[in-house]
Amino acid sequence: MPLTSRFILLIFLFFTISTTISQERRVITTAVPFLMISADARASGLGEQGVATSPDAFSQHWNPSKYAFLENRSAVGVSYTPYLSKLVSDVFLANLNYYKVINDRSSWSTSFKYFSLGDIDILENPQDVPYLENPNEFTLDASYTLKLNQNFSMGVTGRFLMSDVKLQNISSDSSSASSFAVDISGFYQSDEKAYEKFNGIWRFGFNISNLGPRMSYDELGKKYFIPTNFKIGSAFDFIFDSANKLSLNLELNKLLVPTPSVPILNSNNQIIGYEQADVSFLSGVFKSFGDAPEGFSEEMKEITLSLGLEYIYNDLFALRMGYFGENEIKGARKYFTFGTGFNLNEIDLDLSYLLSTSEVISPLENTLRFSFTYNFN
Repeated sequence: MPLTSRFILLIFLFFTISTTISQERRVITTAVPFLMISADARASGLGEQGVATSPDAFSQHWNPSKYAFLENRSAVGVSYTPYLSKLVSDVFLANLNYYKVINDRSSWSTSFKYFSLGDIDILENPQDVPYLENPNEFTLDASYTLKLNQNFSMGVTGRFLMSDVKLQNISSDSSSASSFAVDISGFYQSDEKAYEKFNGIWRFGFNISNLGPRMSYDELGKKYFIPTNFKIGSAFDFIFDSANKLSLNLELNKLLVPTPSVPILNSNNQIIGYEQADVSFLSGVFKSFGDAPEGFSEEMKEITLSLGLEYIYNDLFALRMGYFGENEIKGARKYFTFGTGFNLNEIDLDLSYLLSTSEVISPLENTLRFSFTYNFN
């Protein structure tokens, strides 16, 4: 792709360094936003949620505390998500997970995420021979989970983040940025209970993720918040018999970074937009609950909602659908998701598809996502 169009695409993706936002739409922006992309096909098919769904190999992204409840002692999971597939073929998110159940009370897990913005041909002059840049971002993390009792577990995660989106010929002062973060999560799963016409299992989960310092792309430049995030959710399994199970899942999500609320004035002292307050990440967490210019009503608009429905037959086949909703002034992401899954002995294969219902087209519109899990029995 020529430099001009490719670079425009890069800037579109790299809203990580966006400092202003229109007065009408105060969308919260952060560094390394790929961390907010659903990292596996099963969760993607359930409206992009996973904090309280039943445990699987990809729980690392959503709620590592779930690993302590898995029956398989260990597994490895790989997923692939094409990004902006309508425009380019080499922008993608790849995810590799591994977990190990240590004993009946504890487990450890790790994952690696890699987001590639594709190859970019750089030319100073039309006569020059182009050379390639490959902007990319990645994270590497590890978790430890401990059951505090038979039904409740908690986990802690450490994460290293690297963002290398520099284009030296265009911005010679730019450089890669890095940071670190921690997650704190919890998960509750009830025993199977008998109701009048079915059995059931309740689940609840939360995860405060990416608690860490801001990132800077040059020594004197502005610092950008990483996507510190709070997820909370619940689920219920309707167990009709040994072969048929239906799960209902709900998840709420809020970014714990400041709302763009500092007015930006033009030469006539008119407000033309807002930017985020220049505060530490910890101050930003506390400010995020009460800094929206329109008060509590706008704070509520920053919460996204996800609903998911999963039918499983005989632990061999699954059908999924979900809905994700976000307020118009906070990003306007609204879409339905669909998915399916297959179990073949030690192998799980999952696929999902996204259909946008918003005027704002999702970069994942009409994208087929894949996940593969190998369970070590």
